[in-house]
Amino acid sequence: MSVLIYTEIAKGKIKKSSLEAVNYGSRIAAQLNTTATALIVGDVDCTDLGKAGAKKVMKLKNDKLASLDPQYLSVAIEQAAHAEGANVIVFSSDFSGKAIAPRLAAKLKAGMVAGAVDNPVISGDSFSVKKNVFSGKAVATYTIYSAKKVISLLPNSFAVELNDTTAEVVEFAVNLDNVNSPIKVKEVKKDTSELNLADAEVVVSAGRGMKGPENWGMIEELAKALGAATACSRPVSDMDWRSHHEHVGQTGLAIRPNLYIAIGISGAIQHLAGVSGSKTIVVINSDKDAPFFKSADYGIVGDAFEIVPKLIQAVKNFKANQN
Repeated sequence: MSVLIYTEIAKGKIKKSSLEAVNYGSRIAAQLNTTATALIVGDVDCTDLGKAGAKKVMKLKNDKLASLDPQYLSVAIEQAAHAEGANVIVFSSDFSGKAIAPRLAAKLKAGMVAGAVDNPVISGDSFSVKKNVFSGKAVATYTIYSAKKVISLLPNSFAVELNDTTAEVVEFAVNLDNVNSPIKVKEVKKDTSELNLADAEVVVSAGRGMKGPENWGMIEELAKALGAATACSRPVSDMDWRSHHEHVGQTGLAIRPNLYIAIGISGAIQHLAGVSGSKTIVVINSDKDAPFFKSADYGIVGDAFEIVPKLIQAVKNFKANQN
């Protein structure tokens, strides 16, 4: 009857968003008087999964899973859920979670809430779960009454808490002999950035105001100075100025960093939907009427090509004085 949590590896270690999900799942397990079990594909040190609250780690084993195809993964997790007798499965609401969780919910005939931002209130067999709605302008409470429940957690909704507990690590052989996927992997492009965007505490993002991909050097330099990840608006990724994995917004990645710096982005509602959960938003734009200023905590009206280099120098000077 354990609570299952699907976790992922990025750059050779457990993703921060996955550790958040394990924390979240372990709190649910405590309320249900059961334990949390983490599921993972790939070989990695699983110590932090135990520290985050998992009592068991199941390494899903089948050669087909190496592609991380959501068709195969949803079947694999379904088999793990039946093996563990799990009625609650938790994901991070990232690219993988959005692709796998709905498929799994359909297979299990489970109620689902995507993008939870708070711990569920459990009353009998029902779960009441809060999530952002109307592009982050309001919070709604959804109640799941079905026997099986699937919840995906919006990344950076909680700080990761680690303790000294350990998890039992076991292998779980998945049977995919009768499962075929229409997806064919033609090419794999790995993210070479140092920070995972969904996990980043600070994000520097830019839009069409940068005028072209050749001007992105200053954005990367500012991000490096701040120890931040880089992101972009949808038009930028659509024009191939930047990789699609950097696209944040309603149709991209939803993020909740402590600091979000938007440079040359007008702030259309679709973009705000993906960044409105940021703790602090700083906007730099030459258009004083840009919609983004209405949502900003701090705003600078001016030319990014003049402001950003000065900002980079100010950050470097501050760090030098700290040393």
